[in-house]
Amino acid sequence: MFKFAFLLLPLACLSAGAAHAADDPLIGAWKLNPQKSAMVDEMKVASLGANTYSFDFGGIPEKIVLDGTDQPGIFGTTLAVTVQDSNDWTVVRKKDGHLMLRGLWKLSPDGATLHDDYTEFGENGQPTNHLDYLYNRKEPGTGFAADWLSTNNQFSGPPYVIEVRPWEGDGLTIVFATQGVTKNLHFDGKDYPNPGSKRGVASSAERVNERTIDLTDKIGQKVVSMREISVSDDGKTLTMKVHPPGRSEPDVLVFDRQ
Repeated sequence: MFKFAFLLLPLACLSAGAAHAADDPLIGAWKLNPQKSAMVDEMKVASLGANTYSFDFGGIPEKIVLDGTDQPGIFGTTLAVTVQDSNDWTVVRKKDGHLMLRGLWKLSPDGATLHDDYTEFGENGQPTNHLDYLYNRKEPGTGFAADWLSTNNQFSGPPYVIEVRPWEGDGLTIVFATQGVTKNLHFDGKDYPNPGSKRGVASSAERVNERTIDLTDKIGQKVVSMREISVSDDGKTLTMKVHPPGRSEPDVLVFDRQ
């Protein structure tokens, strides 16, 4: 639920074979191909008693009372959980009072699956991504308390588009247009603040080879996402593997060149 999934290691110098930014194969406009992409998500929910639960969306549990109020969460955010009834919860995350994401959780009658009608919101307050997550309970249990795993997720909502441009000679700018996020990167292992980010996100990058780069996103000193971005040999597709903290399997997003 901090699937801020869309939400991305150091290098002293580039190899002699690395391309100058203007000739970089990553440069261009890219549009997500949902049919070729795969989203994986895992979340752990535990009952602590007294209407209080622990929510772990990626390695850092958050202790929340289910009373619908905004309560302190990870990375300076707040988390609120409202119980509509025993099988329906609404989960909302905010940053500085601004809505980041909302999940409408519905438990199946037999308690074996959980459907999450999930929407992310950009820093301008507008919806950016909508996904339908279907989670399966990993072990027998009752209610929402469980280790939930989702591997069958569907993209919907606005097209997910990114654009890669040259930046300051040897660097790159990556614009996640749908999310309203821009990342300016040099391949020197240093953290560069994302322009205009209200969440305080900074990104560093390493060039693995001519067609592949690694990106790391942080809030403060905490890593929130690691991405491997590579372009196919024919230059027609870009593949982004997103590694959220605390999860072994990455999301795999495949983009077509526009």
